[in-house]
Amino acid sequence: MRLEIKMDNPTCARCGKNSLLTDEVTGENFCGKCGYVITEKSQESGPEWRSFQKDGGADPARTGAPSSLMIHDMGLSTVINPLNKDASGKPLSTSMKSTIERLRTWDSRSQVHAPVDRNLRQALSDLNKLKDKVSIPANVLEKAAYIYRKALEKKLVRGRSISAMIAASLYAACRDTETPRTLKDVADAANVKRKDIARCYRLLHHELELKMPVVDSIQCIARISSKLEISEKTKRYAVKVLKEAQERKESAGKDPMGLAATALYLSCVKNGVSITQRDLAEAAGVTEVTIRNRYKGLKAEQSVKT
Repeated sequence: MRLEIKMDNPTCARCGKNSLLTDEVTGENFCGKCGYVITEKSQESGPEWRSFQKDGGADPARTGAPSSLMIHDMGLSTVINPLNKDASGKPLSTSMKSTIERLRTWDSRSQVHAPVDRNLRQALSDLNKLKDKVSIPANVLEKAAYIYRKALEKKLVRGRSISAMIAASLYAACRDTETPRTLKDVADAANVKRKDIARCYRLLHHELELKMPVVDSIQCIARISSKLEISEKTKRYAVKVLKEAQERKESAGKDPMGLAATALYLSCVKNGVSITQRDLAEAAGVTEVTIRNRYKGLKAEQSVKT
């Protein structure tokens, strides 16, 4: 493909015509009239870390991986190759081996020298373990790591459990990104008491001045429905019920999981689906009393509307 380009000197140095072209395949800049090549290769403007490694071939990347908050040093530290070979692939001499081994030891020690670095490494390791247990996307993990780093800067972690603080950071990230995960889900995955995580979350919310959005109960419908294999028609009616409740401000201050379970139960009754309150309560993690209390309000709204 050949495209016209604009340069500081748009005329050809040989024929003087204003017809300079560029070839995107070869990167050559040349004159379209006489064919005079001005430059042979243009500078690549793409990201440095992007690479497409061939099977069994060498990695064409010119730099390392992108920096990430999930790594304690953000991926900017040095790594000395464990292979005792030089750049040409020849084995190192005995004296050079001992020197490289000593440098490798000091390089490893320098990365986790301060207690803060050791704390951060352990916390991010625990966060990486929670990733698969709670099924959290990468952007939520980055947000959780960012919140924990801020807490570490303000010295909120001192004297508190690292597991509880990283679990509270993960729950805060889920709330901030509107990812439907309850406090009980995080507590079960982290093997930490729910009360301890709630206490650390309140501390993070107050000290870091976090602004959390209100949990949308509509997002909880899909989660409960997937556990009970409820049909799409029933889910859509439940979403409609919750939207009407939100418009009337009836959902304010109520548990979103309980509201979602109640809306699904109301939808099942409407569409003739046989399901018990106990099944919905177990899938949502609430009690049957909660569903019965919310059912009275939602059913009254539907009766007034009809």
